[in-house]
Amino acid sequence: MRHLPLKSLLVLFAVHLCVSSVMASLAGDTQTLIRVKAKLSDPDGKLDDWVPNSDHNPCNWTGITCEPNTYTVLAVNISGLGIAGGFPFGFCHIRTLRNLSLSGNSINGSLQTQTLSLCSHLQVLELESNNIVGELPEFSPDFTDLQVLDLQSNNFSGDIPASFGRLPALKVLLLSQNLLTGSIPSFLCNLTELTNLSLAYNPFKHAVLPSEIGNLRKLENLFIPNSNVKGQIPDSIGNLVSLKNLDLSENSLTGVLPESIGGLRSIFQIELFSNHLSGELPESIANLSSLRYLDLSLNAFTGKLSEKIAGMRLVSLNLNDNFLQGEVPQILGSNPILEQLKLFNNSFSGSLPQNLGRYSDLDDLDVSTNKFTGELPKYLCYKKKLTRLVTFSNQFSGNLPDTLSECDSLDYVRIEYNEFSGVVSDKFWGLPLLTFLQINNNRFNGTVSPSISAASGLTTLLISGNQFSGSFPPEMCKLSDLAKLDLSKNQFSGDLPRCITELKKLQKLKMQENMFSGQIPSQVSSWTELIELNLASNRLSGWIPLELGDLPVLNYLDLSQNFLTGEIPVELTKLKLNQFNVSNNKLYGKIPSGFNYELYVSGLMGNPNLCSPDLKPMPTCSKPKSAAPFLIVILSVCVVLLVGSLAWFLKLSSKAFGGKTKRLYRVTTFQRVGFNEEEVMSSLTKENQIATGGSGHVYRVKLKTGQTVAVKKLWGGSRKPETEGVFQTEVETLGRIRHGNIVKLMFCCSGEDSRILGYEYMENGSLGDCLHGEKVGALEDWGKRFEIAVGSAHGLAYLHHDCVPAIVHRDVKSNNILLDEDWTPRVADFGLAKTLQKDVAAGCGAMSRIAGSYGYIAPEYAYTLKVTEKSDVYSFGVVLLELITGKRPNDLSFGENQDLVKWVSEVAVASPQGGEENGGDGNGCFNADLSQIVDPRMDLSTCDYDEIEKVLMVALLCTSAFPINRPSMRKVVEMLNDRNPSRSFKMMAQI
Repeated sequence: MRHLPLKSLLVLFAVHLCVSSVMASLAGDTQTLIRVKAKLSDPDGKLDDWVPNSDHNPCNWTGITCEPNTYTVLAVNISGLGIAGGFPFGFCHIRTLRNLSLSGNSINGSLQTQTLSLCSHLQVLELESNNIVGELPEFSPDFTDLQVLDLQSNNFSGDIPASFGRLPALKVLLLSQNLLTGSIPSFLCNLTELTNLSLAYNPFKHAVLPSEIGNLRKLENLFIPNSNVKGQIPDSIGNLVSLKNLDLSENSLTGVLPESIGGLRSIFQIELFSNHLSGELPESIANLSSLRYLDLSLNAFTGKLSEKIAGMRLVSLNLNDNFLQGEVPQILGSNPILEQLKLFNNSFSGSLPQNLGRYSDLDDLDVSTNKFTGELPKYLCYKKKLTRLVTFSNQFSGNLPDTLSECDSLDYVRIEYNEFSGVVSDKFWGLPLLTFLQINNNRFNGTVSPSISAASGLTTLLISGNQFSGSFPPEMCKLSDLAKLDLSKNQFSGDLPRCITELKKLQKLKMQENMFSGQIPSQVSSWTELIELNLASNRLSGWIPLELGDLPVLNYLDLSQNFLTGEIPVELTKLKLNQFNVSNNKLYGKIPSGFNYELYVSGLMGNPNLCSPDLKPMPTCSKPKSAAPFLIVILSVCVVLLVGSLAWFLKLSSKAFGGKTKRLYRVTTFQRVGFNEEEVMSSLTKENQIATGGSGHVYRVKLKTGQTVAVKKLWGGSRKPETEGVFQTEVETLGRIRHGNIVKLMFCCSGEDSRILGYEYMENGSLGDCLHGEKVGALEDWGKRFEIAVGSAHGLAYLHHDCVPAIVHRDVKSNNILLDEDWTPRVADFGLAKTLQKDVAAGCGAMSRIAGSYGYIAPEYAYTLKVTEKSDVYSFGVVLLELITGKRPNDLSFGENQDLVKWVSEVAVASPQGGEENGGDGNGCFNADLSQIVDPRMDLSTCDYDEIEKVLMVALLCTSAFPINRPSMRKVVEMLNDRNPSRSFKMMAQI
């Protein structure tokens, strides 16, 4: 027998030991993984293959990566598998584990320092997008190999621990989208291996960029937008020679942009928009040869755009919303890669570079609100890529370039408020991808071409204030997506085409100040989304269609200055109108009771044959002649016989069925009130009617107990789906609310044909009636108006923050704020209210149509239809402006295309940026002359102007064009109650 040499035996023995060790290790890792899985929730069964096998080998399991030779476990990656539970620190018992990735799951609880210490051998720890709370953990000195730490999109709070600055191998630190406060600590600048630092979207309270930031020479990505960062950008920023992306946008950075920024030799993108940076643009920017995207918009930069910066090879240049001036250098037009150019809201002058668009794929151009002159460059769409052309509010002149008529890529065009002239070509009208066309207030002439039907996706067409003539092209009726159509202030003529009612998505139709003739179409039932209809100052004749009264959201109707005849249809009183004007026509007859109020007088004048029983200065209606005595006798006999027969029939019916007669109404009470339904129904008479709204008549009913209630009888009862929706919403919302600034629902009654709602009676009516009618009374005192503002804010804050789920009112306006005998305000009319959680869960976050009242609707709501509490905040801001000015949201004194928000902004805000050179005080506050806007009916000698100024500031914040800039209603209450105006101003400036 041949024996193996000793050396070979030793080798075999070593191999045996090694294999045995690997097998033992695999068996141990397998058991560890199975134990950890048992402590986690795996609702979708994504880890079902984590089961014991004969090889004790987990390397083929979901999410497991092993070393190919030794089969040791190197990585566990179960990201996005829907795993839930606490942090699975048990994975770290696998000593060979280097990467642990748990992102996009439902890991909850806190991250304890003690348990995390087991993971010190990790190189990668990724916990992004989970539900982890509490403070960030301390990392022990043993974490010498950690290279990637991703904790973003959780709910970590507090400060960044000092141990984060002692991770010597760390290359990636991602802490964005948490709840971190405190500062951006300078010890992070000790992480000299760092290539990616992301701290964005945290509510830091004392954040400044550390002066040592330049130590991070290997940093490639610095991402800290929207994190309350203040102070100046340190000069050391220029030492970041490896930096490719710099994003410090949406912060409060001040001072100049340091010249050292020219040292960012690897930079590809700079995002510094929405800060408070000032001074001139440093020439050193032109040294950044790798830079392709530069956004310095929404700052306070001054001076000119230099030749060197204009000559850079940039894909995107955004300098909008600054104070730049002078001419744009012609060299900008030679850029071969320019796709986006935004220079709007500056003071640039002269002509645009003539070669703009000739050498590059120009896609997005916005130079609006400057002082540009001359013609548009003819090469703007030379490469057939231009989609957005925005040049409004300049002094451009001449014809539109012929090349624009061939620009089939155009989607969005706004060139209004210039001096363009000539005929718009057939091809331009019919550009196939056009969705938005606004060319109003220029000098265009000619006709609207029938080729416009080719622009089949057009949603907005605004061409008012030009010299267009001819008839309304019926081809326009084929634009099935059209939502806004404004042909006003032109020279159009001919009959209104009946096909216009085929535009089922119309929200605004404005055709005033033309020469249209014929009758108003009556088949308008398709206009279910129409909010505004203005046909004033034409040559229309015939009757006002009663079908207009069935339009569900119409709240602006102007038919004045025509030749309309007949009576005012009583059906129009069903509309919830903020503007009603039928003046200067040939209408006759009795004014319907719903319009028999001082509020509507100006809109009724100029119709000599209209009459009213008591509305001055309208003519008084003559009384009808008395009926003959014998007719009265006959009628009386008939009534007696009818009543007697009915009583006899009911009595027989009751006996025949063995009981009392069946009740006609089902009654639900929400407050202590003594009544029966017959008592209420018998009081719903014309004599007791006190108001008419969009959903029904309102009556003052005094019960036999002596208590007075306000009763609303909804239009159409249960037969109309929208009525049933209003009824159910009011009952579901007000039935569970108890707050001193929200109107109380006392009871409701529902029958086969009626829906009745009973509320507490408000002695002083609505705030709108008091402000805009003759009952100004106690509101001559500013103090009373301020109390109404604060009380109303409390009511809305309760809806938004204290109700579960939260409630969005969706129709906040002065007419829906009622005042009791002590002038305490109550928010009312919840027929359009929405509960956020329920409706979003049901897919109703976006409404099928616009709801609300004209003049109060937040700008974003008109095109997104998305319901948020910020929509209510905007509407409440309008109410605050009403309290200050006494004017309606759409007062005729504002002129065309103006409303209360725009008027106050222009009159009161002398300097939006707060600069001294623009009339501001230099401290970020506006310089308002309150005497121009305060309601003169108030006793100005007793007004607290500091308080008025504070309310004005709150109102302007609430009516910000961007929802993100509006405060919450809870914050509004806090600001209104702040007794220190200067502190309040500082607080508001930081929002």
